[in-house]
Amino acid sequence: MIVHIIPQTDWQAAQAAGEYQAESLSSEGFIHFSRPEQAVATANRYYAGRRDLLLLWVDPQILEAELRWEASHGEQYPHLYGALNLNAVQQVKPFVPDADGVFRVLPG
Repeated sequence: MIVHIIPQTDWQAAQAAGEYQAESLSSEGFIHFSRPEQAVATANRYYAGRRDLLLLWVDPQILEAELRWEASHGEQYPHLYGALNLNAVQQVKPFVPDADGVFRVLPG
């Protein structure tokens, strides 16, 4: 499984549209994903203190767009080169930081 951090409003819009196209798809050409063990660091790097987030658990075997593993921050991260087909999303969990705004636990 791979994971993607998404604001709740973006997930609601994706459900209405029938697919998810992150802003990064148009600006960078791909959607950022993480391995589960990378997600807490990613959340703290980009989303510290935000309480409106969800964590999508995605089965990479079901993805319709091309998935590439590429170097970023000294590690390999999965990048999806196209829209996320919603049937690849296996779970959606609230992803909330602790009271001090720091993410410490990955929702399972």
